[in-house]
Amino acid sequence: MGDAEAGAVRPEGSRDRDVAGRARNARPRDGLGRPLPYGAQGVARQPEGVLRTPQETVAEAQALLDAGKPFHAHEVFEDAWKSGPESERTLWRGLAQLAVGLTHAARGNTTGGARLLRRGAGAIEGWASGKGEAGSYGMDLAGLAGWARALAERVERGAEPVDAGAEAPRLGS
Repeated sequence: MGDAEAGAVRPEGSRDRDVAGRARNARPRDGLGRPLPYGAQGVARQPEGVLRTPQETVAEAQALLDAGKPFHAHEVFEDAWKSGPESERTLWRGLAQLAVGLTHAARGNTTGGARLLRRGAGAIEGWASGKGEAGSYGMDLAGLAGWARALAERVERGAEPVDAGAEAPRLGS
């Protein structure tokens, strides 16, 4: 947990930096990844750059989705997309787009949420068409794509607010 997440206040005029000196926003975040004021109690962030097996990635992301934390699940998928084999990047990026699409929908961003849900659905369908069941790590990619498109339609109609936990997809079949 960073200083800001522990309740410290950022010094006026300073910039948040990681240990390598890269700019990073250390503000605490809520369960949907929205920044909170410095000093506020936030939700623990997912560590970046964690190497996981595909099965660990799916299990951790599912637990976060079930807990109503799609933004955090997106970060887990992003680690797989950035550190995994080039041949799997479309899959993990598509799954990250589904998670962040759910995040935007839950935040009330209907346009961005629907767009990302559809983009992610297209990516995982495109990836799966050439890989078959063997490359899906036990995920029901066709079912996920259907879930994403159906949610995108509901979000655009604005029928009701999206509850990220209640709308969380099942990654496995």
